Amino acid sequence: MAVKILTEHINVPGINTFDVYRKMGGYTAVEKALKKMTPEEVVEEVKKSGVRGRGGAGFPMGMKWSFLAKPEGVPRYLVCNADESEPGTFKDHFLMREIPHLLIEGMIVSSFALGANKSFIYVRGELMYVIHILEKAIAEAKAAGFLGKNILGSGYDLELVVQPGGGAYICGEETALLESLEGKRGNPRNKPPFPAVKGLYQSPTVVNNVESIANTPWIVNNGGDAYASLGIGRSTGTKLISASGHINKPGVYEIPLGITVEDFIYADEWCGGIRPGHHLKAVIAGGSSVPILPAHLILNLANGDKRLMTYESLSDGGFATGTMLGSGGFIAMDETACVVRNTWTFARFYHHESCGQCSPCREGTGWMDKVLERIEHGKGNMHDIDLLVDVAKKIEGNTICPLGDAAAWPVASAIRHFRDEFEWHVKHPQEATQPGAVYRGAMELV
Repeated sequence: MAVKILTEHINVPGINTFDVYRKMGGYTAVEKALKKMTPEEVVEEVKKSGVRGRGGAGFPMGMKWSFLAKPEGVPRYLVCNADESEPGTFKDHFLMREIPHLLIEGMIVSSFALGANKSFIYVRGELMYVIHILEKAIAEAKAAGFLGKNILGSGYDLELVVQPGGGAYICGEETALLESLEGKRGNPRNKPPFPAVKGLYQSPTVVNNVESIANTPWIVNNGGDAYASLGIGRSTGTKLISASGHINKPGVYEIPLGITVEDFIYADEWCGGIRPGHHLKAVIAGGSSVPILPAHLILNLANGDKRLMTYESLSDGGFATGTMLGSGGFIAMDETACVVRNTWTFARFYHHESCGQCSPCREGTGWMDKVLERIEHGKGNMHDIDLLVDVAKKIEGNTICPLGDAAAWPVASAIRHFRDEFEWHVKHPQEATQPGAVYRGAMELV
């Protein structure tokens, strides 16, 4: 069995309580960090580990920490991004619900490393029951002396606050999250200045994802080199994957980075294959914002080698033949899935969630929504397909935050790989608009 860093004890009865979590070795990383290490040594171990941001961007976490400005007399903040608004992604929600003390321990260790005395967990507002779970865990940790003043007699103080989010996808973008945390509308900020210099309340701030922070206790206890020895290349450690769609075993899986995509889909240990009597048509590997790939390209690289579940392998070939690991929202589709309908669903979402600051995103997402709706309902023309590609190009790279890219990439990739399906909708509107109608033309199924 593969090494489990985050989910080793996930099925232990009562693991969501302080007493059981402590009995299973919980909070030993806090003891080690505060009693035997300096903040700089904790940062160094995280840098050695090579752990990359698990929220989607994949930026090296230790490097991000090292950018934090440290002016005298100015507070620093750690903010945990627990908004998790990416369609197809639910692993952070799972982690907070099942083993909340792992995140709390990670927040304490990480806050100590960054010199933050007040830290925040920003949780999607719709998940109030998860917020209550975290608040209970924080109260337990504080009662046991792991939060508050002079933790474990170390002289280090930490206040940890759970903040309900604004209920908007855009608040998952780190600067929009900070605006929301300050009580404002969740609009992204122009960068620079970056949060590491001027973040929350214009003070140096690090924003990290739930899964990223939850890795730090294991790294402190076992060392950065031990973490780096797991995985492959620059994709070190393990990764939580939210698996859904037309698979036999949907759920959250902690995988060693480096297994093949084929194994992840078909092995009994993971997804257990495509549902009986059906074949794999396409996969969205990292949440709704990453490019969709047809079956033959998600399983194999353009040169024929097996594609791996790593940052590098999934992006191999660029957007021509590759995609992104992103947030790990893995959505598998069989031959009954309509790519046009799916793309329109995503376009509606991004149109609705655009904050409206940037005109390419504000207007462009609306145009893509309307044109895809027209095609899906049998009222499109062949020019509409190229119009969608053109609009996507004009949005991509022309907005303050990545929401514009997130809206453009699914549309552009769907047409790139499934253009014949879009053309079928235009040429055969009566057939395409029948209930349950799906294009079954020259697609390569696996």
